[in-house]
Parts: sequence; structure tokens; C-alpha cells
Amino acid sequence: MRVAELTGVRRFQVAEHELSEPGPAEVQVRVAAVGVCGSDLHSYSEGAVGDTPCIYPMVLGHEPAGVVVKTGSAVSGWAPGDRAACEPSLFCYHCEFCLSGHHNVCANLRFMSQPEDPGFFREYVNLPAGNLLAIPTEMSLGEATLIEPLAVILHSMNFVQMKPGETVAVFGAGPIGLLTVIVLKLAGAARVWSIDPVAHRLELARAVGADAVIDSHEADAVRQILRETGNRGVDVSVDCGGKYDSINQCIRVTRNAGRVVVTAIPSEVRVPVEFHIWRRKELALYNVRRSNHESNAATGILRDHAKLFGPIITHRRPLDQISQAFAQLEHYEDGVGKLLITLD
Repeated sequence: MRVAELTGVRRFQVAEHELSEPGPAEVQVRVAAVGVCGSDLHSYSEGAVGDTPCIYPMVLGHEPAGVVVKTGSAVSGWAPGDRAACEPSLFCYHCEFCLSGHHNVCANLRFMSQPEDPGFFREYVNLPAGNLLAIPTEMSLGEATLIEPLAVILHSMNFVQMKPGETVAVFGAGPIGLLTVIVLKLAGAARVWSIDPVAHRLELARAVGADAVIDSHEADAVRQILRETGNRGVDVSVDCGGKYDSINQCIRVTRNAGRVVVTAIPSEVRVPVEFHIWRRKELALYNVRRSNHESNAATGILRDHAKLFGPIITHRRPLDQISQAFAQLEHYEDGVGKLLITLD
């Protein structure tokens, strides 16, 4: 089978690998499409995700959808031809955190997109049957790649704690920021500002429902939002960018006793925080660690509100163009939003 391997900073190669049979409790999936995540871009352009360095060669990609081709001898409920989204997290289910329901911070967590656990930029994958999620008949395989990132956004809403009529500033209008805008509006946010330095991303933010957009290269977003809120600030801010001091912009723009939620992964190992502004405002500062069994809910939202998500996926490229795809994303070329690697 063909596999796209990251072999160094900004270097991919497509290699041939042997395909093993699925284990007794596993399902073999023919991968059809995989969304490119911001963390994939960190690995590609920086050689690390935060403080976790890449070990080459490695296989990225963790937003997949595909078709079942084989099932292990102990698997029931799945058959060849079934369409499925694939969950990349592998939990132990017996540690303290799994037993308390916090599977996303499992003490023995493995994630299929790391050096020791290859991701989905490959034609076939074997994975536990419990990591498959059926795709509704009306949903395309491409659309189903949004299930994994949307589940992350739904997990972030546990910390956003949105109340109808509240106001929100979302820093970053990449795919995660766009999904956040959609979910906030569905949750009843009265006004959502989207902040980004890339003009076409702000157009996408408007298309998915942002009430206001701010080009952070052209204006001071904090000053503008404070002015528009009578110097009160927003109820909640969400950092979906992780760049340009966005975490501190969130702290500055949020009202006293508000909430700051960090969904982004900054490039830096250590991120300076304006502690005393945070302290004086008594802000609640939350970090989001992937998702925790929100995929079923994400599937339902995608199915029921398909038109809202339509503008997000802008480009598709085949596996043998993965180098060009990542370069396009890194340089924000051709109005790119969410880009899918296809293996049909």
C-alpha cells in the first residue's frame, strides 16, 4: 500500500509498505480522505508539536474517513462496504483517568499520528473496531473528515459554558476557528468576533456565521472589541490560533470573571502569560485536550446542519501531491481553508 511518510522538516515521500491482516478485534479500513490539521502543519514546518519532537520517518493525519474492507474474527457489527469515520485516539480504559471518564488524558494514551503510532496518510489502516463510527448515508466521506475536529470543538464547549446572549471573541480563523464560530452560534452566542491576519480566512468566517471580523494586521483587535463593548469586554474568548500573542489578547479582551479557552497548540515550548491582568480579572483559563467521546454528537450536528459547514472544505489533493498540499497550507495559498488529502 502507498504511505506518505514525513522524513524531515518540509519533506514527504510516498513509499510502498506491506499491508498486514487485521487482528481478531480489528477492522481494516480503506482510507478515502483525511483532513490536514494544524498540528500536522506544526510537524511539517517545525519538526515538533510544542515540546514533542518528530521522529522520522512518521505518518501524520488523524481526521480520516473510509470504507471497511475486512473485519477480524471477533468483530461484529461491521462488514465490508460500510463507511466509517475513524477515531485516532487509543485509550487503555483501565487507568485512573479512563475509569473516571477522562479518556482524553488517559495515562497510557496513544494517538495515531505520532512516531510510534502511524496516522492515516496511507491507503489502508487496521484499528480497533471500537474506533469506528458509522457515517450517515446522506454524508459524504469528505464531509465525514470534519467529525474528528468538530468533536474537539464540542469538547471545548464544556469549558466555554456558553449561555444564550453572551459574546465571544475567537482568535484564529483556520478550520478550528471556523468550526468554533459555527458551534458558538448554534449554542446561542449573541455576537461572535473572528480575528485573523489572513483576509480570505475572514471571508470564510463571515460565511460560517461570524457577526464581525477583524484583520489583526490592520487593526488592534483588543482595542476595537473593547471599544465596541463599552470597555466591558467579551464574556468568553477562544484561542484557536496560538500565534501573535493570541493567548494574551484573549486575556485582555475578556471581561472580569469571564472565561478564556485555549484550543490552539502554540509553537513555543514556553508561552508568556500576562498573569496580573488575568489575576485582577479573576479569569477562568482552560486548556482543551483533543476530545472525549464527542464524536457521535459531532456526527449528528454535521448531519443536521450540513449547509453551515459547507464553506470550510475548500481544497482536495491526492496523496501523491501531499508535499504541494502542505506548502499551500503553510503559505495560505489560493484561499485555502480545510484541505483534504484524498486516496480514492
